Amino acid sequence: MIDWYFGAPRRALALICLACIAMLAFGMYLQHVVGLEPCPMCVVQRYALVLVAVFTGLGAASGGKALRVAGMLLALVAALGGAYTAASQSWLQWYPPEVVTCGRDIYGMIETFPLQRALPMIFRGAGDCSQVDWTFLGLSIANWSFIAFAGFSVLLLVLLLVLLFRRAAPRQALRTAF
Repeated sequence: MIDWYFGAPRRALALICLACIAMLAFGMYLQHVVGLEPCPMCVVQRYALVLVAVFTGLGAASGGKALRVAGMLLALVAALGGAYTAASQSWLQWYPPEVVTCGRDIYGMIETFPLQRALPMIFRGAGDCSQVDWTFLGLSIANWSFIAFAGFSVLLLVLLLVLLFRRAAPRQALRTAF
């Protein structure tokens, strides 16, 4: 099983990309069907998931090793950023502050910036970042998000190391008989 996953980096990157797309779809389900509004930190985590999905998807689709390595590096940076944001939100949920602030409110952004720079409606955050609205097995969405981002980071790092330090398969020279 390990050889199947790490033996083919393109397949592994495609699986990570599909996992990110599934997580984004579940987030949209929670928002539009269940009725949970994402907070600003949740929005940042969505952006990180989109970036991980895009970079791993491009890495899986690329034919060259250099493009694959670049995609993995960019995906790793996005996954680490998502893990940091999820860990910060988990900390806020475990130790809520007395005064709730987790970013600029949407009305302050609209008053400060022109309307053309406002975020699209799908990524508009509202709500309290320290509030726990949904749990599964005793863990909040931020906790599960951290676990996923940490897992993606570890997988991408191992894949990157395997790809960089793996010996190239010997190519058989084409021999023509005349």
